[in-house]
Amino acid sequence: MLISNAFAQTAGAGGAAGGLMSFLPIILMFAVLWFIMIRPQMKRQKESKAMLEALSKNDEVVTAGGILGRITKVNENYVTLEVAEGTEITVQKSAVTNVLPKGSLKSL
Repeated sequence: MLISNAFAQTAGAGGAAGGLMSFLPIILMFAVLWFIMIRPQMKRQKESKAMLEALSKNDEVVTAGGILGRITKVNENYVTLEVAEGTEITVQKSAVTNVLPKGSLKSL
C-alpha cells in the first residue's frame, strides 16, 4: 500500500556498445599520456644508458654537479676524472650527464 511497484528499464538498442563507449575517453587519455609523456621518457632513459655504457678513457664529460673533466679510469660503477693537472676525483657513472666533443676542455 505504501510501497509502489518498481519496474526495470529496458536496455536501449546498443546496450553493450554503450558500456564500451563510456570507457572510450579514458582509453584515449591513456593513449595521449603514453605518446606525450611516457614514450619520450623511455627513449631518453635508453639513450642515457647507452651513453654511460660507451664511456671510455680520455672522454671529456660533464657531471650532474657541473664538474668538467677527462676520464682517466673506467670501472663498472665509477669513473675517475682528471679535473686539473694532477687532480683526480672519482664519481659514480650515473653522475655523468654529458659527453663533450674532444678538445672542449682546452678551449675553456
